[in-house]
Amino acid sequence: MMTRRGQRRILMTLDAVGGVWRYAMELAESLKLHRYDTLFAGFGPEPSAAQVEEAQRIGELAWQPHPLDWMVDDERELDGIGDAIEAIAEAHDVDLLHLNLPSQAANLRSRRPVLVVSHSCVVTWWHVMREEPLPTEWHWKKAINERGFAAADAIVSPSESHAALLRTCYQLPREISVVYNAIESELHGSVKEPFVFAAGRWWDESKNARILDQAARESSWEVELAGSTRSPSGGEVEISHATQLGELSHDALIDRIRRAAIVVSPSLYEPFGLLALEGARAGAALALADIPTYRELWDDCALFFDPRDGEALVSVLTRYARDHVLRAEMGRRALQRSQTFTPVNQAAAMAHLYEFLLTPVELRRARSA
Repeated sequence: MMTRRGQRRILMTLDAVGGVWRYAMELAESLKLHRYDTLFAGFGPEPSAAQVEEAQRIGELAWQPHPLDWMVDDERELDGIGDAIEAIAEAHDVDLLHLNLPSQAANLRSRRPVLVVSHSCVVTWWHVMREEPLPTEWHWKKAINERGFAAADAIVSPSESHAALLRTCYQLPREISVVYNAIESELHGSVKEPFVFAAGRWWDESKNARILDQAARESSWEVELAGSTRSPSGGEVEISHATQLGELSHDALIDRIRRAAIVVSPSLYEPFGLLALEGARAGAALALADIPTYRELWDDCALFFDPRDGEALVSVLTRYARDHVLRAEMGRRALQRSQTFTPVNQAAAMAHLYEFLLTPVELRRARSA
């Protein structure tokens, strides 16, 4: 189906509280080059006025009064999401559904092709963070994701490392396509200042605030920490040595990344890691946890450390602080690597998947014959 003077329209789900928002905006902007319009269907806490303005500049925005799966304890609280998505798709003449939570496809009944992206999930998080089996009270989370994967015509992961975790944790009905995340911004060029910068949802223990705070106590350079330390459920992580900046606007966050000589991510679980990409695009020296995702994306472009060893992180920060030649070289390498993670490349890969899904089955068979 080709409508609107040759344009096709996709419905893309998103939320306002995580990295999916940035992913959706960057991707949708570049998809225009491939003649795709985007209707954003938002779920979870409502977006800020600035986010609404951004989304409406790039596409259309329809916010829904339904929660995100990781915010609820009972599957019944997600009832109605599939019907809501289908109703929006019908009302806006949508050609394809791009869902950024697999669970959103679980109860979907649609004649349209469905692509789901797993940016992260509690099941793979648990597999990385715990040795014991998934708790019984979370079994429904695994089941609803598996139903969503089964309902999808294509499954996408932002890294091969996360795809491997998905294969380990789920019974998947088909292969996973890896499409790397991206940013458009050119962030390098600012004079670097002698401080270390990190950002994240620090209440999530996988972001590893404890190790970062421990390293801040011994670091010769100030360690700045941006992001929330209080979880939606009210729990809070204590920070004693790093400088807390709290939750920053996107512009303020980018300003600190531009100026930081060192950008650090101590994450234990990271399906992609947007902060590392932003730091690399700014030409900062990257100090990264030695986990599969970061090795996949940034090998030879960063100094790595054992994320469970605070002294290992201190050692990396000390090397960088003492050696400006090393910082400059690693910043150059990271910047060069970052140029491969662009929205143009991301949109081309995603548009290729869309085209395949929108091609009638009979024509697909004829092409492969």
